[in-house]
Amino acid sequence: MNGKIVIPIVVGIIIIIVGIIAITNQESTTMEVEDTLDRELMPEEELTPEVQEKIDEIEKINLENEYSPKDREWITSGPFQIDRSEYVLGEKIFLRTGGLGFDEKGQVAFLRPLNSTHYSVYLTIPFDGSDNSAFNYYLQPQLSKNNGYCSVDDFVGDWRVVFRGTDYPNLEFKITKDILPGDEEDFEPVC
Repeated sequence: MNGKIVIPIVVGIIIIIVGIIAITNQESTTMEVEDTLDRELMPEEELTPEVQEKIDEIEKINLENEYSPKDREWITSGPFQIDRSEYVLGEKIFLRTGGLGFDEKGQVAFLRPLNSTHYSVYLTIPFDGSDNSAFNYYLQPQLSKNNGYCSVDDFVGDWRVVFRGTDYPNLEFKITKDILPGDEEDFEPVC
């Protein structure tokens, strides 16, 4: 009977010893990787004046092309507001409306310039104060062969926002010929 008890104990001890040996002899499967994300790569040898001049020129161009949106101004007409007086191509125009009267109905019409005296309706947004007294709308003029907006010239200039069905004065803003960095391909002529 003692032999029956001793054999399972010895087998258990052997299994534990083999397990400990296997764990301690196991090689690590992880590798240490040097963190180079925050390091600047430096050449092994000194830079020639021509190479340094080219690097300086590239850095200057990058600084000149650095984009930062203008601060929001919130130009207001009654319950209607747009966030800026000037936009670059590719920026979204933000219309914020709040506090419409229950009986106020009409349309917000965005008019794009055709020339110095004439405009064309680009987009109309209906509003009804009895249905909703506040809403927001983003507008981003985009080229469209189907709609006849072929080049940036169709958008650049002084725009107007007219509030049809109300006596609120028009709002005005300008879209410049500058293009939001990264959106240059979106403004290549399509017609």
